[in-house]
Amino acid sequence: MSEVVIMKNICKSYIVGDQEIQVLKNINLTVKEGEFVSILGPSGSGKTTLMNIIGCLDVPTSGEYVLCGNDISEMNEIELARVRNEKIGFVFQSFFLLPRLTAIQNVELPLVYSNIPQKERRIKAAEMLARVGLSDKMHNLPNQLSGGQQQRVAIARALVTGPSIILADEPTGALDQKTGAGIIEYFEKLNAEGRTIIIITHDISVARHAQRTVNILDGNLTEGAVL
Repeated sequence: MSEVVIMKNICKSYIVGDQEIQVLKNINLTVKEGEFVSILGPSGSGKTTLMNIIGCLDVPTSGEYVLCGNDISEMNEIELARVRNEKIGFVFQSFFLLPRLTAIQNVELPLVYSNIPQKERRIKAAEMLARVGLSDKMHNLPNQLSGGQQQRVAIARALVTGPSIILADEPTGALDQKTGAGIIEYFEKLNAEGRTIIIITHDISVARHAQRTVNILDGNLTEGAVL
């Protein structure tokens, strides 16, 4: 299997006043195509910063990051936006659905940014909503959907561009236990189909579902976790 994520000696620092705060410290991480990996860590551990760099929402202060053969470390904002749109499907804790758009319109959004014609967008979005079991909810607004249904719309939106990686940040954090378990089961199904899944979480019970767990604490990454 080819490597879709290669991080070597990734560091990230921020300047706060006259102090430099080092958030990530020489992170080394490799994820292969088709893997299901969880990044487990408590609040303040650096996991959100790491997620932002994996997802090309931020760039490292130093180190090398290669995503699907693309050297991310030196890309400008336009190049990063292109890679985000083409290579990564995002699923967030808070869903981030636009409230005035229907489910199918929300799923279409990444295709709008890719300049896909409207008819083709609608067909692809409908197919993705059918895959997550929401064919009958396509024209509902987010406030007409349950939390689990909203998260499935978000998953459909993440899948619609055919990304190389699904990157999920606390995807069950806003859901009750039963609904959250159903979302994790869906990620397992996607992984069984060959999708590469990276989940960022503080929840050990969620991390257990991954094939491999890496632990982050105080900006340091270690392979494996105490489960």
